[in-house]
Amino acid sequence: MRKFVLALPLALACLAPASAADILKAKKAPPPPPSWWDTFEISGHVEGGATWNRENPPDGLNFGHLFTDRANTFLLNQALLTAQRPLDPKATGFDVGFKFQAMYGSDARYTHFLGEFDQSISGRNQFDIVEAHALFHLPWLTEGGMDVKVGQYVTLEGAEVIYAPDNPLYTHSYIFNFGIPFKHTGVMTTTHVNSMFDVYLGIDTGVNTTFGHRFDCFNCGDNNTAPAFHGGIGFNLLDGKLTILATTHIGPENPNTTNVIAACTCDPNSAVRYLNDVTITLKATDKLTFITDLNYIRDNGFGATGGGAAQYVTYAINDWLKIVGRGEVWRDNNGFFVAAFPGNLDFVMAEHGNPNAVVIGGFVATYAAVTAGVTITPELPKGGAVKAVIFRPEVRYDWTLNGATPFAAGTRSSQFTFGGDFIAKF
Repeated sequence: MRKFVLALPLALACLAPASAADILKAKKAPPPPPSWWDTFEISGHVEGGATWNRENPPDGLNFGHLFTDRANTFLLNQALLTAQRPLDPKATGFDVGFKFQAMYGSDARYTHFLGEFDQSISGRNQFDIVEAHALFHLPWLTEGGMDVKVGQYVTLEGAEVIYAPDNPLYTHSYIFNFGIPFKHTGVMTTTHVNSMFDVYLGIDTGVNTTFGHRFDCFNCGDNNTAPAFHGGIGFNLLDGKLTILATTHIGPENPNTTNVIAACTCDPNSAVRYLNDVTITLKATDKLTFITDLNYIRDNGFGATGGGAAQYVTYAINDWLKIVGRGEVWRDNNGFFVAAFPGNLDFVMAEHGNPNAVVIGGFVATYAAVTAGVTITPELPKGGAVKAVIFRPEVRYDWTLNGATPFAAGTRSSQFTFGGDFIAKF
């Protein structure tokens, strides 16, 4: 009996309610669901650089270049600001996002949407809307669903991009400058058939165009009345170590103006231009990457064809130093695509079909170029306003394989350039 009396209080203590602290410790409240704004971000960068030309060309131009076309001159290439809320890559239901990207600098001379700030500034540094679109993820058709982009966006094509930090080198390839579009206005869908296969389908107003056209209009948003198709297929293989993106853009691109009709003896609204590109990326090791860019274009209006290949090799020596090389051959069969634009507005004026545009071209040539450089990304103190800095010095040699003389104001068959850029990311 005595043992029972002593044990009873202990048993009752065990049955007593737990304290509030014990309850919280045993069962924590679930975290609140993530906010739609959690992935919203604002970022930016400033890029400036120069390209020294040994030939000191009389016209001051590095022929074969667009964004680095001014010889022996410092350029403020990009002061770029991005505000975006990207789609959740793990979304299984509906999701919505957006992207807005604006740029000021000398690169904007070549990236304008027609009719959109393209002739508002006549100086070398100009303003441009690079991208402005809404994004939607739709859980339709396949397990991976479909992503839809509506508005203004950069092209699918090519190994290089407008956004400077994502390029391996400061100067651009002939393919990027002359073989692919830059931007589009329209609708693009990406259907994720499975983890290894994507299908891209879209319709847009054309290459670097928006909306609105009138005959012989030199400031409209579109330079003809026809829409265009943009699409392709993408493969993601070997756990992401091998990617293949095959793309095409098909539609009339010549300006519907009196002088262009006379030159091509065609209807610019129906004379189709084909721009085709295949980009293959292989991560051979954690440090070594190969990128192959294959390109073919044809303009039915002028019966012109061009195309070639570029090979990139990058090797990361360590976290802050990377060696980069690029070799390229590109054929302009009719002297139609590769050109230089001495005036700050000549490129967009030519896209509009303005007969006052000054265009230096017409060289039937096979162009070759070899570029070698390094990417230096020193470690910065954390928490500062500047998130990263990038230095990209390079040397480049351009020449023609058939003896044509487009360089140094039409006097030489080759040119040697040395230069580089500096990028500060915020």
